[in-house]
Amino acid sequence: MRILRHISEISAEEQGSVAAVGNFDGVHLGHQMVINEASRIANGLKAPLGVLTFEPHPRMLFQTDGAPFRLTSNSSKADALKSVGVDLLFELPFDHAFSQLSAEEFVTDVLGKSLRLKHVICGYDFIFGHRRRGTPEILEHLCGDIGIGVSRMPAFSETDGAVYSSTRVRQCLTEGDPRGAAELLGRPWSFSGTVEAGDQRGRTIGFPTCNLRIVDLIQPAHGVYAVQVAIENEIDWISGVANFGRRPTVNDRGTLFEVNLFDIERDLYGKSLTVRIIDFIRPEMKFTGIEDLKNQITVDSKRAHQLLSDD
Repeated sequence: MRILRHISEISAEEQGSVAAVGNFDGVHLGHQMVINEASRIANGLKAPLGVLTFEPHPRMLFQTDGAPFRLTSNSSKADALKSVGVDLLFELPFDHAFSQLSAEEFVTDVLGKSLRLKHVICGYDFIFGHRRRGTPEILEHLCGDIGIGVSRMPAFSETDGAVYSSTRVRQCLTEGDPRGAAELLGRPWSFSGTVEAGDQRGRTIGFPTCNLRIVDLIQPAHGVYAVQVAIENEIDWISGVANFGRRPTVNDRGTLFEVNLFDIERDLYGKSLTVRIIDFIRPEMKFTGIEDLKNQITVDSKRAHQLLSDD
């Protein structure tokens, strides 16, 4: 998959694709259904399959003081899109100037002149253009005027009728329901971070941890989780138990994601780890002393082993 991050990078060879357009935060199953339809049309037209998205997420431009909400970094989103067969990722910079484009300018200048798209696929709730005045109906009308086909996709739902959405994935994570999030995503939610030096308190009580921070992404519920971890440049997933929170029993170093890996002892400081959050074990707790903490970690580890072996 080729990633193009500016209009000026797009060559004639990369024009003429069939593209799904949207933010695709999380690349959940609803997004994947939109992309599957784009793939079907691209195959019929013998055109490359593209995805047009924006970086940073438009919400970040307008809500600069809000809490992190993104489900995926731009790199993890690109990995997810590559895994579903996308040929071209147009990751255009969403800045103040881009936000001022009218709906007509977005279609004529970006979709038409720059990308020369053959067909556009959007979700039922796609909004675009200055002051969010563009709707799927307007997109269909404007694209029709310049010879670009448009497919408007309906809301995709689970068997219980609940619509797949990034908002629902975020809700699952903040409510301590990673399995619910995984059902919406089609895979466990994950994040990547660099192992930083800590106070090595975990090592002194027999549970050494890798200390990570979740940066610029949604913060899941504080508590203890069963996890799987991949070390950079390695293919195996290692089971473990993790605490996410502020460590109320010991000194507070801010919000940390502390992972105790099972059956492995290695110096991982400075390494990049990818963490899959598999299941929630319990909320974060404050203990009266270190012995109580050690006993609870032993219980949590046994529970994590059980959950991961059943997975």
